Amino acid sequence: METYISYLIVGFTIALPIGAMTVEMTKQGLKNGFIHGWAVGLGGMTIDAALIIALYFGLASFLALPFVQLPLWIVGAAFLFYLAYDSIKNADQGISLAGEKPNQSFWRTYKNGILVAVSPGNLVFWVSVFGAVLAKSYSVHEFGFAGLGILTGILLHDVGLLAIVSISRRAMSRKVIRNVSIVAGILLIGFALYFLYEFILGIRNLL
Repeated sequence: METYISYLIVGFTIALPIGAMTVEMTKQGLKNGFIHGWAVGLGGMTIDAALIIALYFGLASFLALPFVQLPLWIVGAAFLFYLAYDSIKNADQGISLAGEKPNQSFWRTYKNGILVAVSPGNLVFWVSVFGAVLAKSYSVHEFGFAGLGILTGILLHDVGLLAIVSISRRAMSRKVIRNVSIVAGILLIGFALYFLYEFILGIRNLL
C-alpha cells in the first residue's frame, strides 16, 4: 500500500500541469458534459495502461530509441492539428447545454483522448518513471501497485477537473462555450507546433 499511495500522489501531481489532454477534456466537458470529458481522459489512460504493460515486458529501452520516438512527434502533431481544426471549425456545433442530451458519441470523445495521448512526451514520462521502478527490482505485485497508483492519481485529477467544469458549465451560455472551444483549438495548435519543433530538432540531432 505504501507503493500504491506514493505513486498515486505522483500520478495526481503529473496530471496537474495544463497540457493538450487537459485542454481537450475541458472542451469536451463544456460542450457535452462530464461523461464526455471523462471519455477523453479514459482514452488517454488506455494508452498509459498499455505503456505500463509494455515497459514491464522489457520495452523501455526500445521505446527510448530516437528512431521510435521521432515518428510519434510528427504523428502526434498531425493528430493535434486535426483536433484543433475540428475544435475551431465546429466551435458552434455539437454544443449541449446543461440538461440537454449530448450530440456527440461517447466513443468519439474516447478516440480523441487516445489521439492526444499518442506522443513521445508521454513515452518519455513512462520510461523515466517506470525505469526507476524497474531499477529497484520491484516484484510483479509491487510494480502492479505502482502502475495502478499512477493511474488512480490521474483518474482523481480528471474527475476533480471535470466536476469543476460541469459546475461551471451550468452558468455558461452557448456563445461562451463556443468561444472556449475556439480558444481550446488555438491552444491545441500551440501544442502541435511544439511537437513539430521537437520532431525537427530530433531530425537535426540525428544528422
